[in-house]
Amino acid sequence: MIGSANLNIMVKATRKAGRSLVKDFREVENLQVSMKGAGDFVSRADLAAEKILKEELLGARPTYGWLAEEGGAIDGQDPTRRWIVDPLDGTTNFLHGLPHWAISVALEHKGQVVAGVVYDAAKDEMFFAEKGAGAWMNDTRLRVSGRHRMIESIFATGLPFGGRADLPETLQDLARLLPSCAGVRRWGAAALDMAYVAAGRYEGFWERHLHAWDLAAGIVILREAGAMVEPLEEGRDILADGSVICANQAIFDQFAKTIRR
Repeated sequence: MIGSANLNIMVKATRKAGRSLVKDFREVENLQVSMKGAGDFVSRADLAAEKILKEELLGARPTYGWLAEEGGAIDGQDPTRRWIVDPLDGTTNFLHGLPHWAISVALEHKGQVVAGVVYDAAKDEMFFAEKGAGAWMNDTRLRVSGRHRMIESIFATGLPFGGRADLPETLQDLARLLPSCAGVRRWGAAALDMAYVAAGRYEGFWERHLHAWDLAAGIVILREAGAMVEPLEEGRDILADGSVICANQAIFDQFAKTIRR
């Protein structure tokens, strides 16, 4: 692949972690799983993947900071750069033997995400982008869908589980959106939902109460593929707020108006 040294480090790290996860995925019934909270599980596979990513990324760039789902935050000697990592997005899918999960790695520089990788190891689909250099899936350049009619469009979101308080809000979103579109999908991996919008597989995606590691890589991939990406509440910071809405430019305004109403 052609890209910066940092992007190549990211791709190498995610491939190595992906091999570890695929091996464990084949033996998913034997995984030792501990509960972190309602509907939120962590497995040996998840922790092992994060260990690999940390060794590879900080080994190559030891002065960078670190933010990850399992390992928390580490301040780097270089305060302007940090890795933002989700070693296993779609953990519940993984633990149920559903082959829809991904590794997400982003590089942040001076508060802006400048590179991102979302690796679907089960399908060997590597989505990646660098600011100003376009978005790709393996060897294919990514562009958002060209559809411009809501009734022909498919959207994705996450549905609250385990008694989360935002269920009524999401049901209201669906009640407004479903009559005017071709369908809504809930596949359980936000990083892949965002990558799929970039690839034109969905026309748009929205979700609340995510974390920086869920969103960071997807943001740069989406923007480099031509998508519009905004916080659900205008004027907020997406990574800090954790709520996002994105779509191709042709339908973004209508989609956003429907969800934000």
